[in-house]
Amino acid sequence: MTTYLEFEKPLAEIEGKAEELRALARTNEEMDVEKEAAALDKKAAQLLKDLYKDLSPWRKCLVARHPDRPHCKDYIEALFTEFTPLAGDRNFADDHAVMGGIARLNDQPVMVIGHEKGHDTTSRIARNFGMARPEGYRKAIRLMDMADRFGLPVVTLIDTPGAYPGKGAEERGQSEAIARSTQKCLTIGVPLISVIIGEGGSGGAVAFATGDRIAMLEHSVYSVISPEGCASILWKDAEKMREAAEALRLTAQDLKKLGVIDRIIKEPLGGAQRDRAAAIASVGSEIALMLGELSGRKPAELIKDRRKKYLDMGSKGLAA
Repeated sequence: MTTYLEFEKPLAEIEGKAEELRALARTNEEMDVEKEAAALDKKAAQLLKDLYKDLSPWRKCLVARHPDRPHCKDYIEALFTEFTPLAGDRNFADDHAVMGGIARLNDQPVMVIGHEKGHDTTSRIARNFGMARPEGYRKAIRLMDMADRFGLPVVTLIDTPGAYPGKGAEERGQSEAIARSTQKCLTIGVPLISVIIGEGGSGGAVAFATGDRIAMLEHSVYSVISPEGCASILWKDAEKMREAAEALRLTAQDLKKLGVIDRIIKEPLGGAQRDRAAAIASVGSEIALMLGELSGRKPAELIKDRRKKYLDMGSKGLAA
């Protein structure tokens, strides 16, 4: 069953009418409704194209958060073979909001790490809605260390509203864990590819996304704070999230212009949730291309260029 976003309600009505007609025809074989249903299908297809032709930043936020978008687990299951999950930070616990392990991508051994939000109520609670605690970032550090030791490229899949802000997480050193994970991204001598597949929220995203190459899905978002959080701080009114989304310049298109990301991965019409297999295949192709660009480069060269990338990024942003 398709889940429609708020701005997709007119589309839901047309597609719903087409389905109702076909349901009636299934109960009465003498009814011929295909012509009317086909006309509605054509109208729905044009409306879908119009809706997604020029999405506002806030609507992109809604699409990035769509519950039916493919999540980290979906990408790992579809793109990677021989995935061996690795758990725990060897210090406190295993954080189920972060999943990772050794796998193969097109027969190339890699380390894959990502945020997992879950797909239903039970799994979302278990995964803490993709909001990692300190032990999640320390697990990622451990896996990046392992990848560096064995010369495995690292692929990170980012999809989080942000790091978990709870009391326990702060007591266990949330900010320190995020900072060390970001530092680890900058110091490993293997290629690091980062893809933002949904939300890239705050330092919780940066801790995984400080890579040699950063890609974003066309309707994903990446920002220092959520639009609601920004609106609450600046205007003391979370309902001003639309204005905040505009000001934050959090879309893939804006961030590509600013030099924050390297490439945009096109999504199927209507977003990744409308054709999950096609979206996943596109991400897989882009990851393979980016790994190919970095293949054969020496550790010292990777580290030097990665550091320069982020130092230059600040000056480009100020110039823009």
